[in-house]
Amino acid sequence: MILRNANRLMQMMDDAPYDFILNFTENDLKPFDSFVHRTFNGTDCKYFLKAMKFIYTEKGGLEALFAGDARDDMKELISRFRSLFFEPEHPARTEKHVANPVKGSSAKRINMFLRWMVRNDGRGVDFGIWNSLEPSQLYCPLDVHSGNIARRLGLLTRKQNDWKAVSELTESLRIFDKNDPVKYDFSLFGLGVNEKF
Repeated sequence: MILRNANRLMQMMDDAPYDFILNFTENDLKPFDSFVHRTFNGTDCKYFLKAMKFIYTEKGGLEALFAGDARDDMKELISRFRSLFFEPEHPARTEKHVANPVKGSSAKRINMFLRWMVRNDGRGVDFGIWNSLEPSQLYCPLDVHSGNIARRLGLLTRKQNDWKAVSELTESLRIFDKNDPVKYDFSLFGLGVNEKF
């Protein structure tokens, strides 16, 4: 379903999302009215496209919203991104689709996206195409699977999968590699899903 809907979105953007985002008109957005993926609907989709256009035409692009130095806290960088993403007028319902770590969210999807953009694993999973952040600044994406494994291995004591747990787990992983703590994410997830550890 994810691949089918992702392919549909790509087709709706003429298989050129960057060009589409920079140049679409209101009329170009009408086909997105019918788009639905789980709780993400056409209203949400159209706002995301408008927000991305705002970010790329007014704020220097997506990477620029996350740019910071090694002293910047990822929680604050994600919060800043979220604030700027919702700076234009928007439907209130759409806010639920962008995590807010200031309110305790683990921000799993945003942390996963940042992992893909910042790390370069040399295997094509983590692309490493952003240069404004260091892998050492990243926080581990946390979900049920990786959280359960981290607890079994003694890397995480917090019971909730929230931002405090993300911070605790990442600090534990930094003991093993302070320069690239998130490299362990796939192993934690894999043990939980594939090997029923």
